[in-house]
Amino acid sequence: MTAIRLDGKAAAAAITAELAERVAALTERGVTPGIATVLVGADPASQLYVGMKHRQSEGIGMNSIQVELPADATQEEVEGAIDALNADPACHGYIVQLPLPKHLDTDAILERIDPAKDADGLHPTNLGRLVLNVNEPITTPLPCTPRGVIELLLRNDYDLRGKDVVVVGRGVTIGRSIGLLLTRRAINATVTLTHTGTVDLAEHLRRADVIVAAAGVKHIVRAEDVKPGAAVLDVGVTREIDPETGKSRVYGDVAPDVAEVAGYLSPNPGGVGPMTVALLMTNVVEAAERASA
Repeated sequence: MTAIRLDGKAAAAAITAELAERVAALTERGVTPGIATVLVGADPASQLYVGMKHRQSEGIGMNSIQVELPADATQEEVEGAIDALNADPACHGYIVQLPLPKHLDTDAILERIDPAKDADGLHPTNLGRLVLNVNEPITTPLPCTPRGVIELLLRNDYDLRGKDVVVVGRGVTIGRSIGLLLTRRAINATVTLTHTGTVDLAEHLRRADVIVAAAGVKHIVRAEDVKPGAAVLDVGVTREIDPETGKSRVYGDVAPDVAEVAGYLSPNPGGVGPMTVALLMTNVVEAAERASA
């Protein structure tokens, strides 16, 4: 068996094309969806990631707002930038690029974001609405990466309803929040949340219809632990220095030979990553649609 490749780049391109039509419709009504980023400092990786988001959003006609602060910006200065975006009607959604410099209170800054403009979908208020299952239909932003995982499967005609899903990784960005999405009435999956401290992880993996690997541990999901035909989504990233070249190399959570057992497999990179950016823009466009309704 050779797994069907879950091509995140192709799915993200389709979503982006659909968003362009929605942005054009909003613009005709006098509303241009605005996405903003707050970048503190000059970390090269963060600058690259933020720049990519703005290029893609501008490419579909969105208004792009970049807030850049020096690495020694004070808590008050960063919070002032947050307050300004909260009050700016041209901004419908934004993110604060992480990590922030260590002298800043990250939790206080993230909680200051207006939940309605929470482009990442990870504000405590929005996650709380998911916990209470009051987000049907969608009325607040949803977590981008978990939503991207689900959308990638759906766009490959994979029916998640009633499936047994095992998530590896307990971080709020993916692990904890994806369970909230998968157990909504629209999907009705059964979710088991595992992590690096789970006793006999392989036993859980072998019964899964779907595996979402997001632990950030190189090749924690092995071929012998995957049920034949299962859908496997590789979300985790580990960086190691190649001893021969001295260069940094990126590994996923899923071992390469899983492709010979799984029915569906997302590449890493090129799988869930592009979906995250596409769903970030989706959150902003949806926020603009709600604001203009």
